[in-house]
Amino acid sequence: MTHLYGAFGPRGSDGGSRVGVRYGDRVLDLAAALDPELAAQVAGPNLDHLLAGGPAVWQQVFDAVGVLEPADEHLHDLADVRLLMPFTVADYVDFYSSEHHARNLGRILRPGQPELPPNWRHLPVGYHGRAGTVVVSGTDVVRPSGQRRTAESEVVFGPTTRLDIEAEVGYVVGVPSRLGSPVPLGAFADHVFGVCLVNDWSARDIQGWEYQPLGPFLGKSFATSVAAWVTPLAALDAAWVAPPPRDPQPLPYLDDAGTAPAGLDLRLEVRLNDNLVSVPPFAQMYWTGAQQLAHMTVNGASLRTGDLFASGTVSGPEPGERGSFIELSWNGAEPVELADGQERTFLEDGDEVVITATAPTADGGTIELGEVRGRVVAGRD
Repeated sequence: MTHLYGAFGPRGSDGGSRVGVRYGDRVLDLAAALDPELAAQVAGPNLDHLLAGGPAVWQQVFDAVGVLEPADEHLHDLADVRLLMPFTVADYVDFYSSEHHARNLGRILRPGQPELPPNWRHLPVGYHGRAGTVVVSGTDVVRPSGQRRTAESEVVFGPTTRLDIEAEVGYVVGVPSRLGSPVPLGAFADHVFGVCLVNDWSARDIQGWEYQPLGPFLGKSFATSVAAWVTPLAALDAAWVAPPPRDPQPLPYLDDAGTAPAGLDLRLEVRLNDNLVSVPPFAQMYWTGAQQLAHMTVNGASLRTGDLFASGTVSGPEPGERGSFIELSWNGAEPVELADGQERTFLEDGDEVVITATAPTADGGTIELGEVRGRVVAGRD
């Protein structure tokens, strides 16, 4: 049992979804397996009710799942079920919290200029995305169209020629907050239920033409894939690590010096058509989830159950640790070679990207997070 929480339904049916926990190659029907009092906390077609229950309920369910000896009638083979969106996404925010990624993009897109924007070391840079285009792992990603500027400076409309990924980690909010009341660093675990892997698909040519001066829009909003499984924070006790040193010292509402370590030692792997192309290290992220949440609400913005905020692309210092193809191929100048001799700079129709991750456990082992998978299909006429 891996403490992965999600939603499932009978294959070939559009109804009757339930909350499930992953058991190897099977899914446990959680409401059917728990005692009636706890079963009521996981009632419904997805995790929404559990998310809203808060930390005490989360811990009760987590502890109960840890000692369950489920009956066979409560277990379903993965091959016999459909994995569904695990929760209803309320709002979606994407951050830009890897210094290695930010510096790489600065070198690629702004040669001869400072690698980092002047605000980058002072606050977690982010933007609001579209909750309505967050899709569950396994959903095909339709190649988007939009405006782009060619190498000859002609502005044209058509399918993106630079479709990319962003390997990320997302945080799932359970307990809401009041409008006008910021959430401090120390309240992170009071509001966040767990984490899930995220692929924030990006059309780099559309993005590059449109993003100034207001930031990402159509180049990002067409699809964001999330894992079908959410890993609760309670399963990650052994994964907390200190983040990198910060310089300058963050302002007080972001200053986590002297607090418990808030970075996570997650080891990501990115595969393209079954080829391992990158191993991004999440432990090196400059800004933590707690800082992202504090910044996201410091102006009084409220949280809602089901809010999703993502880390931004996870990249490390080495070429094989870059979490996007714009970095892996250095904007197309250095193609990525696959095992069959093919090369990629950006994604082609039919390509499938799978992102996985592991976290350490107290006994020296690892746990697996739920994968996020997506296949590119041609744009619709």
